[in-house]
Amino acid sequence: MADKNPAIPQKAPYGVNVEAGKSYWWCSCGRSKSQPFCDGSHTGTGFEPVEYKATTTGQVWFCGCKHSQGGVLCDGSHNSL
Repeated sequence: MADKNPAIPQKAPYGVNVEAGKSYWWCSCGRSKSQPFCDGSHTGTGFEPVEYKATTTGQVWFCGCKHSQGGVLCDGSHNSL
């Protein structure tokens, strides 16, 4: 049976330095031990990793609470959990 809500690994974003043109696979289930990225822990949960393709090189803030309405990047949703 698939989970309906993701686990919340932390109520804050993960700051990550990314490289333009590179793909990063964000964990949407919240179970990965390699947060904020997928390690395959979603198997059987109904969740799938989400690709983020960096358009510029620099730091971005990946969602840590898994409730961002703006996709893989933090939108402040953790402030209302």
